[in-house]
Formats: sequence, C-alpha cells, structure tokens
Amino acid sequence: MLGPSLVQENINEFVQNQGYGVKGLVDIMKIKTLPTQYIHPIEERFNINTNKLKHNNCIPIIDMSSPNTELLEKSVCEAAEKWGFFQIVNHGVPLEVLEEVKAATYRFFEQPVEEKSKYMKGKLSKNVTYGSSFAPEMEKALEWKDKLRLSFVSQEEANSLWPTACRNEALKFLNSTQHITQRLMEILMRGLGINEIDKRKTSLLMGAKTINFNFYPKCPNPDLTFGVSRHSDISTLTILLQEDISGLYARSLDGESWTDIPPVKGALVINVGDALQILSNGKYQSVEHWAVANEHKDRVSVPIFVTPTPRDIIGPFEELLERGETPLYKQVLFSDYIKNFLNNALDGKATIDFAKV
Repeated sequence: MLGPSLVQENINEFVQNQGYGVKGLVDIMKIKTLPTQYIHPIEERFNINTNKLKHNNCIPIIDMSSPNTELLEKSVCEAAEKWGFFQIVNHGVPLEVLEEVKAATYRFFEQPVEEKSKYMKGKLSKNVTYGSSFAPEMEKALEWKDKLRLSFVSQEEANSLWPTACRNEALKFLNSTQHITQRLMEILMRGLGINEIDKRKTSLLMGAKTINFNFYPKCPNPDLTFGVSRHSDISTLTILLQEDISGLYARSLDGESWTDIPPVKGALVINVGDALQILSNGKYQSVEHWAVANEHKDRVSVPIFVTPTPRDIIGPFEELLERGETPLYKQVLFSDYIKNFLNNALDGKATIDFAKV
C-alpha cells in the first residue's frame, strides 16, 4: 500500500492504477483536504448564486398509474419537450428491487481493493469496467466518484463476468424496468405521430442497455469539486435510481438556471438523452446536468442507459422528414457517437454537436 505522502504525490497511481478509488482516499488515507487533482476551476464550480439555483422550480412528477391516459401521455411528452427530465411514480418496479440494488451498490464498493480491481479497465471485458472519474486521462480536474459499468450483452455473459456482489440485483433491476421503458417509448413515439415501434425502431430506441453503479464518498471540500461534471447523456432514455440524498441538478432549456432534482421515495428519474433528441429531430431535449459532492454522507446512484446498438445509424426519423421537417442532425453511426463521447472530457452538451447538420 502507498504511504500518505506518496499518495499525495501520485494520486493517479493510488486511485486509478491500483484501484483504490476516491473511496480509498477517504477510508484508507483519511484525507482532510481535497487533493489538487480534484479541484475544479472557480468558473466551473457549482455556486448557488452564480448558477441561479431554483429550488421551487421542480421537474414534473408523473403518476404512471393514472387512469386518465390522455393526460398521462400528454404529461410525459411535455416533460420530455420542456424539461428533458421528469420523475415517475407507481411505475411497476417493486420497491424491494430498488432497495436491493442500492444495497448491492454499497456492497460492491465496500469490498477490498483486491476484489474490485479485478474489474478494472482492460482486465476482464470491455463490457465490465470498474474505475474512478469519467475520463481521467483527459480531464483537467477529476470527478469525486467511483463507478462500475456493466453493459448487458447476454444473460450468459452477465452470469459469467458480472461481480457476484451486485450481479443478481443488477439483472433484476434491468428486467424490472423493461415494461416501463417500453411503455415510455410508446408514449413518446405517439407524441411524434409514430404509432408503431417496429423491429428497426426497437433497436434504435432500446437496442442496448448499460447499468452503472455510482459511488460518491464523503468529500472534505465539496464546494471545490463535482461528483459528475456537466454533461448530457448519449442514451435515448436514462432511468435513474437516486438515493435519499440530494445531489443531482439539471439545467433549464434556456440555459439560465439550474433545478435540483430531489429524491422521491420509490420514484425513478427519467431523462432524455442525445440519441432521442436526434431521432426526434429536436422535439425531445437532452438536458445538461451534473452531480455535486457531499460533505457529510456517502451517496450512491444507479442509472440504466437505454441506447441504440453500436451498429445502428441514428438520425431524425423518416416519418418526421416526410412531413416536411428540416433535418437538424445528420445520419451518424452510433458507435462513432459513443467514441466521440468517451474520448473527450465531459463538457455540457458539446457531444451533440458531433451530429448537427
């Protein structure tokens, strides 16, 4: 194990290469001040005053059990257009599934480094990756976060390669959200005047899924860093399970203010990703968001990223162009879009420029 002084000199070796993560900085090194590698420039930090935080401007909370189907579908589509974020309750995913996957997240990250490091990038599979921050080799300042990324390919691969500490819970969460994902996609397509999701659209809208386990340790100087930097997701939809600690903020579509997304017991947070913005020709909007660090308590989150398959070509739906809409985005191979996203540090909504006409 590296000694405290050497850790301060070589954070990357301890956190990234040896796999201790930022959790190791807190639990093992017991740091009292934030290492310089994690301190973000003043102009990029989250500040209640300069970032115009609006606590009372809450994103919609939609009851998916509402008997008023017309109003329900209108609410979903309007939220996707005007907010890019909304929460859903009575969605059909059992509360015990949500609680179990949160517990599994803690269980994975509480393991010894020798166990977690088995899943570090390049060791096991490109579909199973444990690490810290988003793109540490390219970031000017690192994120205060450890993460485990699991891309679902098949049940067989998951059984073989996913960590036993969280495998069953991850699969159960994925399976339990299939119905609500399908339902939301059908509603959003009807909002575009598309009444059938055929085989090709199924692939474009929900051909692949990745589940992330995010762990945000207590931070000695949370005002100097981020849990996740400003970005929009590349998904069609992201289905996020929050813990009961606030930390997620979304930017208004006009870019003038930020709204906190408070945890709601039993709710799932839904946000539009870049892929759906492109497919809808800009009707549905992906939104810039970030997660802040917390000084008093560890926090976890579990997002499912629903995406096209890497081999899919994404662009505005033909039905929209046939009605006379001018395409705002070109046709892009989704694997190229993914590479552009992963090969750059997070930077607001810059990724979608890759697909603009």
